[in-house]
Amino acid sequence: MDISKRGQEIQPSPIRKLKPYADEALERGIHVYFLNIGQPDIPTPQPIMDAFHNYNEKVLSYGPAQGFLELRQAIAGYFRSYDIPIDSENVVITIGGSEAIHFSFSAVADPGDEIIIPEPFYTNYNGYAAFASVKIVPLTLRVEDGFRLPPTEEIEARITPRTRAILLCSPNNPTGTVYTPEELERVTAVVKKHDLFLIGDEVYKEFVYDGGTHKSVLEYEEIKERVIVVDSISKRFSSCGARVGAVITWNEDVYQAVLKFAQARLCPPSVEQKAALAAYQMGLDYFQPVKEEYQKRRDVLFDGLKDIPGIVIHKPQGAFYIIVRLPIKDCEHFVQWMLTDFHHNQETVMVAPAQGFYCTPGRGKDEVRIAYVLKEEDLKRAIVVFKEGLRKYQSLFL
Repeated sequence: MDISKRGQEIQPSPIRKLKPYADEALERGIHVYFLNIGQPDIPTPQPIMDAFHNYNEKVLSYGPAQGFLELRQAIAGYFRSYDIPIDSENVVITIGGSEAIHFSFSAVADPGDEIIIPEPFYTNYNGYAAFASVKIVPLTLRVEDGFRLPPTEEIEARITPRTRAILLCSPNNPTGTVYTPEELERVTAVVKKHDLFLIGDEVYKEFVYDGGTHKSVLEYEEIKERVIVVDSISKRFSSCGARVGAVITWNEDVYQAVLKFAQARLCPPSVEQKAALAAYQMGLDYFQPVKEEYQKRRDVLFDGLKDIPGIVIHKPQGAFYIIVRLPIKDCEHFVQWMLTDFHHNQETVMVAPAQGFYCTPGRGKDEVRIAYVLKEEDLKRAIVVFKEGLRKYQSLFL
């Protein structure tokens, strides 16, 4: 008896699939520096934890399918603080940013339709495209170019009669690239010309470095009805386990479609929404020291890696990831070997092979994504161990 084609073909997580090797290393007494996954070690803000501890309702009952009004109002207020005039009726609360992606894909595209996404991209886009039976059309970017968007003609060359949307993630996971206003204007002109939707994954919008600022796709009035933003508290408030996200749109048809999807799964989690409300009530001052911490970590990682002979590396402008090209042929083998056959003073490092962040076969085999989510002391030590492992691997396999 066969399971569905969807179940057979969905991509396993390249971030998690090597985790069993890390678990085995831990059992052998090896300390593993986990730089493979975007799990910050920044403490979750105390108001969020207090909201969990102080929840004392007698019955944990269903909430509204679109989420509690107070939380939707708080998220709308958050965007208005950036002069983006969102109202609570433009917000649907989702079970994490992941469900927001799933809902957005399903709202704009039918089975067999296409969504253009610059690659490398957040690997779970593949999974949610599989759920929705949607085809991702990759727009391949290059580490040599700092993963900048290509000219308009190259974007338009990917458009077919089945294209329904373009998705942009900025600040980008996995590259750390922040798209410039000129790049965004290039894409907004394309979606307007070709009658497409523009999905903006903006979950890292607070983390832009070197004095830069984030520009939301919601700021482009000329495509107001075409824009859908995917959002989440996971990284913004170091609350990955709370699983609270949102779909934000001015398009009433999209909103109603997403609302019906939300009704089908009943409601997002109640206690977590109360915690998310507490997070948004902290105000924007919370973000400055957090951003400074991530920028410091970014600098430590970049400065620690840039002198590796043969590496191709560009300094990220945002988020907390970097993709680098290493002077080896098979990074997945290297990452596995680091966990199974290598340690330096009983320590090793786990990063993510970048091949799984590409849709185009063969791309990214010599690249890795590194998440700078550990405190400076641990990150510096991890760099030493990583470089020693790379040196030894090269001596054995090159």
